[in-house]
Amino acid sequence: MAKNWYSYFVTVDPQPGAKQSGRAEPSESGTAAQTIAEIAASVNTHPTFTTPPPSSATFDEIYQAAEIRQPAHGYTVFKVANMLHSEHIRNLPADVKRSSVLVALEAAGVKLPEIIEDAVRRDRALDTFELVQQRSVEEMDQRINQENQQIQAEMDRLLEEHRARIDANNKKVAIDKERFFQWRLKKQEEEQRIFDTVSHFAAENPISRGAGSEPKAAKSALHKE
Repeated sequence: MAKNWYSYFVTVDPQPGAKQSGRAEPSESGTAAQTIAEIAASVNTHPTFTTPPPSSATFDEIYQAAEIRQPAHGYTVFKVANMLHSEHIRNLPADVKRSSVLVALEAAGVKLPEIIEDAVRRDRALDTFELVQQRSVEEMDQRINQENQQIQAEMDRLLEEHRARIDANNKKVAIDKERFFQWRLKKQEEEQRIFDTVSHFAAENPISRGAGSEPKAAKSALHKE
């Protein structure tokens, strides 16, 4: 029967004053860092998406579009992350957790460079997707700004047209008011002539004078000779 991965843990009971097993020496750390850098450099910097995922794409959809497939052995960087956070080792020292996972990977026939490469590929896919989305947002921003400028220009043009119409209407009203004012002056002059004429024959003059005056009813007879 196959063993669970945590059956391969390295159990360490540190003795007072003794070094814990599995701790990497500085030279080993430097070699590991160099190896990781070499693996990262070997991975394509800009993965090509077979089908551009939508902006609402999940991470799994992004990885799928970048053609990042599940390895046959089933070990990905996420599985290793789950192993590191497993209740069986998550409270152990970092070097013990590292050694435990390495033992489990070795027992499963998985090489650490495969996990690093998987991690790098996913990171590059996310970075590429971010660039694609950023360009999309920038292009939309530029397109919308141009459209807004056109709308603003149309609004300004319409505003000028309507202002011109308003000014023209106000001028018509002003001209008509002036015409009416001049007519009213002539009317008053005309009424005054009529009033003066009638005043020679009526005790109370029925002729109206001024703006909007109602004509008075004749209450007296004409003057007799």
